[in-house]
Amino acid sequence: MEIKDFIENFAEQFDDTTVEMLSAETKFRELDEWSSLIALSVIAMVDEVYGITINGEDIRSSQTISDLFNRIADRK
Repeated sequence: MEIKDFIENFAEQFDDTTVEMLSAETKFRELDEWSSLIALSVIAMVDEVYGITINGEDIRSSQTISDLFNRIADRK
């Protein structure tokens, strides 16, 4: 599992936010397009692509995409 691939998968959950707009240090909850629906999409994507279950608390306690990635990587 690599951060680059995770960012690409993360970006796919958005309609108007492209992968070029994101980096490991992006504070994803500050994105204009971020919503609870996208949070649910990210949770589903992580389960489907990585086979790891995360929840709303994991998202709430992560500031950046890298923070979330590290939480997921720690469970692998």
